[in-house]
Amino acid sequence: MGSVTADEMRRIEETAFRAGSTPEGLMRIAGKRLGLALAGFFPVPGTAVAFLGKGHNAGDALIALGVLREAGWRIQVRPAFPEVQWATLTRAAYRGLGDVDVVDRLDPEDCGRPLVLLDGLVGIGARGPLRGALAGLAVEMNVLKDSGGAKIAAVDLPSGLDPDSGEIFPGAVRADVTFTIGVPKCGLLRSCAVNAVGALALVPLSELPLPPAGDLAMISPQSLDAGFLPRPFDFHKGLAGRVGILAGSEAYRGAAILAATGALRAGAGLVTLHVPKDLVERISSGCPAELIVRGYGGFEDLMDFSHDAWVVGPGLGELDDTRSEGLMKLLERGSIPCVVDADALNAVARKSAVGRLPAGHVMTPHPGEFRRLAPDLADLTREVAARTFADRCLPALLLKGARTLVTLKGQALWCNSTGTPGMSTGGQGDVLSGVIGALLAAGAPALLAAARGAWLCGRASEIALAHRRQSEESLLPHDTLDHLGQAFLDWREKAR
Repeated sequence: MGSVTADEMRRIEETAFRAGSTPEGLMRIAGKRLGLALAGFFPVPGTAVAFLGKGHNAGDALIALGVLREAGWRIQVRPAFPEVQWATLTRAAYRGLGDVDVVDRLDPEDCGRPLVLLDGLVGIGARGPLRGALAGLAVEMNVLKDSGGAKIAAVDLPSGLDPDSGEIFPGAVRADVTFTIGVPKCGLLRSCAVNAVGALALVPLSELPLPPAGDLAMISPQSLDAGFLPRPFDFHKGLAGRVGILAGSEAYRGAAILAATGALRAGAGLVTLHVPKDLVERISSGCPAELIVRGYGGFEDLMDFSHDAWVVGPGLGELDDTRSEGLMKLLERGSIPCVVDADALNAVARKSAVGRLPAGHVMTPHPGEFRRLAPDLADLTREVAARTFADRCLPALLLKGARTLVTLKGQALWCNSTGTPGMSTGGQGDVLSGVIGALLAAGAPALLAAARGAWLCGRASEIALAHRRQSEESLLPHDTLDHLGQAFLDWREKAR
């Protein structure tokens, strides 16, 4: 699914109105689906407070409150203006709620947890910094987030963010998650906007005619619908794909185990972990029983294995020139798709060998590895750098970050919508590599495997936090692994 500017979004709505939809009907549908999306993202009921401006975003938030109340939430409203100044449809949505607490000061000590603040201050028609009462409520929301343990959910876009450029104006709301309605707005996907947008969820509206993918697109089940079909009843492990993992060293045994476990959890039928011969016993003792662990003496020992996909690099350690060249011979074979990660990327960078990697592979650098691969792109924005790099080479690129980017030469730039700051822990990238490897082995093309893998791992981390058993500080890669199953279900059911 492509992204749109504010003007394009207005034209889409006008087309829907000409086709028979009404503003009142669209608000009712959008608000209800927003409420369901909120209840799914925050599955433990608590207190929801809608911070309201005058416009239709406030109306969407009010209707969503009604859905949350039915799901067991305590609801309140915190308006910036008297009701008489609200848009007509927003007043109607408020009256439709019936009895609801209106608060002029929010004390987090009096609120059930979780405490979720709905940012319904302004919509895509606003420009520039917030002013007056709106600015005051934005400050209040941010303070409650920073010092009161609240979570902020923005309605369509965070107030104080430019919907086209992604510029964060002074005093803007800093959301934990933004529920964009109908179609993603361009500004929400830009890396410069990530600290205001947070995670990004789509509230689909079938009544709106959707644009094609375009140049800047959002990774979501609604936009990348192919794949993850239910398995036929006679499915067997040979159909699920065989993954070979080349990973691990004395210092980084855990990286090998996490990558291999990621491949298992992502549905691979058979996973073989290839480690140095002298580490087989120590690494295998920490592996799930479902893994096969094999020792190798040199990379040439691995040429004849009949895997459907490879994952190469997690925890290999620094390689000298001779071993780097041996690794390149394994990587440059074009018959088997490969996830090129971590120390394999460093070997590629050291030999300036990006051009030797064939189509069908996926490169998964974090920003530091990317700088080593393409130092000349260091001063460009993430979006421009990713595009420029992808145009130089044949593999798909997954550039890690708070808004992970996935692209391929000649294709759109796909921006991941899931994830949490809790993923800032060593080992999350190893899990991701294993997941992508399993998807490749099952037959997914490189771009789709990378995009889905990023979404699944980000969603799994969200689920781990949503039930309030882990915090951003305590989240570990194993928590992501433990919740991959629910992430797959959410993708298949388009539940996020």
